Amino acid sequence: MDALHERALAYLRDHHVMTLATRGEEGIWASAVFYVNDSFTLYFLSSPASRHSQNFAVDGRLAVTIQEDCADWPQIKGVQAEGGVTEISGDEERHARALYGDKYPVVGKLARAPAAIVKAMAKVRWYRFAPERLYFIDNSVGFGHRDEIDCRALTTVQAPAAGR
Repeated sequence: MDALHERALAYLRDHHVMTLATRGEEGIWASAVFYVNDSFTLYFLSSPASRHSQNFAVDGRLAVTIQEDCADWPQIKGVQAEGGVTEISGDEERHARALYGDKYPVVGKLARAPAAIVKAMAKVRWYRFAPERLYFIDNSVGFGHRDEIDCRALTTVQAPAAGR
């Protein structure tokens, strides 16, 4: 793995919120969700009644951003990506839940979670965002600097083996 991939993966690992840009019958929409990554694949959960989840049924392509909240242009860092979203189940959902629970322990330890979280978790669906192209932005290298990662050329998403 090259240095660019390592920096981008570390950035994904160390951040928590991505903004989804979707399109549906009511037009375009942006939503912030917590995510977890497995390489460049991003997993998240959401209510199937949310506007962005409804939009997935109309158009399964979306764009995402993950970025710093900074006050000076040279500090801007982040990820921009485009690709497809799919609702997941079975072994892949169990894999995503395990990864998510490691990153967000309140979800990973539902037996100890507040009742409101347990109730909400019973209603969510799990999704996979598979980026095709991903840009890693780093203005500390130079104003407007971004490097492209062609995620299609990396690996194919495969559901993990049962029991993982």
